[in-house]
Amino acid sequence: MNIQILHMIEGAKQAKGIAVVIDVFRAFSVEAYCFAKGAKKVIPVGDIDLAYRLKKENPDIILAGERHGKIMPGFDTGNSPSELMNIDVKDKVVVHTTSAGTQGIANAQNADEILGGSLVNAKAIAEYIKKSGAQDVSLVCMGLEALSETEEDTLCAEYIKSLLEGTTMDMEKEIESLKTTSGAKFFDKAQNDVFPEADFAMCTDLDKFNFVMRIKKNCCDIDYMEKIEL
Repeated sequence: MNIQILHMIEGAKQAKGIAVVIDVFRAFSVEAYCFAKGAKKVIPVGDIDLAYRLKKENPDIILAGERHGKIMPGFDTGNSPSELMNIDVKDKVVVHTTSAGTQGIANAQNADEILGGSLVNAKAIAEYIKKSGAQDVSLVCMGLEALSETEEDTLCAEYIKSLLEGTTMDMEKEIESLKTTSGAKFFDKAQNDVFPEADFAMCTDLDKFNFVMRIKKNCCDIDYMEKIEL
């Protein structure tokens, strides 16, 4: 198995085989919690105008997402798993747009298959890839606003790679270290309105969910994310 760790938009464009687009803080953690709360499907979109149009066409849609970490005007929820806990998404369609994760989905067009990746379902992703028999695996770390690398996304990629290769990592120690690097913003009271402290624990709840999130290609409509139980 050929496993590559790639980064940001250019990495997404280079992805081949099974592409795991990784955004731990917080896009694909949020989408995992959406499915855990019973969402029917999630539509990740890179274009915010498209998100608004979809909501206008179907007011029952839940709009979720951010730009520069902040909820957008008219959205039902931001890009926060703890905030999502106050929203009823059961049996509903969630349209999700973010600065990094959903941009990776939009740009991984050369991959055979696209999965959304985060720490909360990393082991499930590795198991899915093993069962697929894939020869090429691209682990795409989307980083901060798809502009710079971040420790949490690289950690997630390295963890998935270790699971595929049968090596071990001290994930408890690695996650603890995030509190003083890329995760420090969640513990900065001045930023808690945008980055609630509870989000850190929810996004780093390792292997909480035993499902993967896969992009379903839709020839007649917009592609969407589907949940696949293992």
